[in-house]
Amino acid sequence: MPRKLVLVVTHGPEAPERATIPFVLAVAAQAAGIEAILGFQVEGVMLLKKGCAEEIAAPNFVPLKQLLDIYSSNGGKYLACGPCAASRKLDAADFVDGASIVNAPTFVEQFVTATNVLVY
Repeated sequence: MPRKLVLVVTHGPEAPERATIPFVLAVAAQAAGIEAILGFQVEGVMLLKKGCAEEIAAPNFVPLKQLLDIYSSNGGKYLACGPCAASRKLDAADFVDGASIVNAPTFVEQFVTATNVLVY
């Protein structure tokens, strides 16, 4: 059975370390041959806004933009919470390539089919 890790990112630019760690884990999972899905809720959706990742570099971590590029190049998927995006007046055109705006049923499907779900 294939393994899948879903990481839910709830922190945005206001918490660079908490925003970066899920990307580190997702890239590490990909390197280990594990499917990694990144879901973004609450302030986390801000990380998907074009240009945001370039501004985030937590001390002692790889810069977020570099992690985002690695994750994307390995086929990573970004799932943005629809209501969270809407409440911040963001739509699909505001997000990085590969980001999809989804609602609760998509998140639930990802959660119940994952080997593990982690929330940051």
